[in-house]
Amino acid sequence: MKKIISVAAFAVSALFVGTLHADENAVKEALAKAMPSVKLDSVKPSEIKGVFEVMVGANIFYVSEDGKYLLQGHLVDLASHIDLTEEKLSGARKAALDKVGEKNMIIFKPKIGKYMISVFTDIDCGYCRKLHSEIDQYLAEGITVRYLFYPRAGKGSDSYKKAVSVWCADDRNAALTSAKKGSTPKEKTCDNPVDQHMQLAEDFEARGTPLIVTEKGNLLPGYVPAKQLAEILKEEQAKK
Repeated sequence: MKKIISVAAFAVSALFVGTLHADENAVKEALAKAMPSVKLDSVKPSEIKGVFEVMVGANIFYVSEDGKYLLQGHLVDLASHIDLTEEKLSGARKAALDKVGEKNMIIFKPKIGKYMISVFTDIDCGYCRKLHSEIDQYLAEGITVRYLFYPRAGKGSDSYKKAVSVWCADDRNAALTSAKKGSTPKEKTCDNPVDQHMQLAEDFEARGTPLIVTEKGNLLPGYVPAKQLAEILKEEQAKK
């Protein structure tokens, strides 16, 4: 009797797994037809029955199991009040920044580091300049600041050319500080990560600069004073 039950349970399990893969394949096939140029990083069941979670870079959207309907937005657990989508997005952002690597960032480090942020910056943005004018205050709070470029005027603009010139300077940190004060950097070109930075900012759905990304991948749009930022980062570290 036990053997019969065991065999039946295995059969049901196998049927479920087979159906799951069939649904996953349906989603992949539908998306491949609708969006052939989009590279899917993962397709897996979401917390909602009949809906699949699709990861594309640092973005998440949801697709019905038959592949007919696509949903954009955040999935929230009403019982726990947890934004499930944002939790996964923060992890994706962190992974994306790790992939860029610190070798492709301009970094200002404190003597004793407690926290770390990545900042998408535009050399000609007023609040970006305000943030950098207070860089010593951020460093005094133990915050490592990693800069990536996001010239909002787009590729080929004056801000873009300044970003490239700063990156190609002999002393990038000094060149960035000078440019933030209003000096026009000596025009230079070289292999640079500016386009990669810009694409990542778009993937993060940046709406302006500065865009601060915390160590855990959470977004803080706009300028945040050093002491206030340190408190936010302290609270973030304290959370499990």
